[in-house]
Amino acid sequence: MESLSEKLDTLQAVELAEGVVIRLRIAGPMLRAGAYAIDLLIRIAVVIVTGIGLSIAGMAIGGNVAQGLGLLIWFFLGWWYPVFFEAGKRGATPGKRSMGLRVVQPSGAPITLGQAIVRNFLRFIDGMPLITYGFGLASCLATKRFQRLGDLAAGTVVVYDRIPAEPSIAAPPPMSASRPPVALTADEVRALGMFRDRAGLWSEARRCEIADHASALSGARGNAGVSRLMAMAHWLQEKRNS
Repeated sequence: MESLSEKLDTLQAVELAEGVVIRLRIAGPMLRAGAYAIDLLIRIAVVIVTGIGLSIAGMAIGGNVAQGLGLLIWFFLGWWYPVFFEAGKRGATPGKRSMGLRVVQPSGAPITLGQAIVRNFLRFIDGMPLITYGFGLASCLATKRFQRLGDLAAGTVVVYDRIPAEPSIAAPPPMSASRPPVALTADEVRALGMFRDRAGLWSEARRCEIADHASALSGARGNAGVSRLMAMAHWLQEKRNS
């Protein structure tokens, strides 16, 4: 069951050369397809609007010039549109931003202009056969980080850029401040403060489990122990603020 959960969870740990471990939540092909569809609609809308404008301007600048400008715009939108946005500060096209995605290096660092060019210019191969993205989809499903051929060549990954908010569970407020029965070290005072601040993020069972480790200090277990630790943390907070 644990191995199945690992396969379903796209949160992956990456160990850097310095020994630091970071976690990236890799985006799957379905969400990326939605981002691509949004970008495609944006490009089509730009082509339609500029086409209408160039058709009107063609009366003044000539039909051949207007047609040439139209081809240049189409070339830019087809090849350089994703490069321009992904090589920027946000590392994502408007479609990816709307879906909460971002293109990064496997280390989590922003991609370079060269990487943006490689991953997007190879999109033509990923789109084969006949713009079905069969090659790209097969590559995504065959790789651990859902990398299409362009990603593999450029050394890039697409990750979730939005971190969901931590669920908040109301923590029991202390009935009154209570002085700790013994003198506490600085680390113990800090631990009590962290327990008080984070108690709202844990379930009742988890709070009791953690509080039980300090039963020697609180003199109680379960919810009673939680309440006493919260009261002590409240007393320490009042003392610090006074």
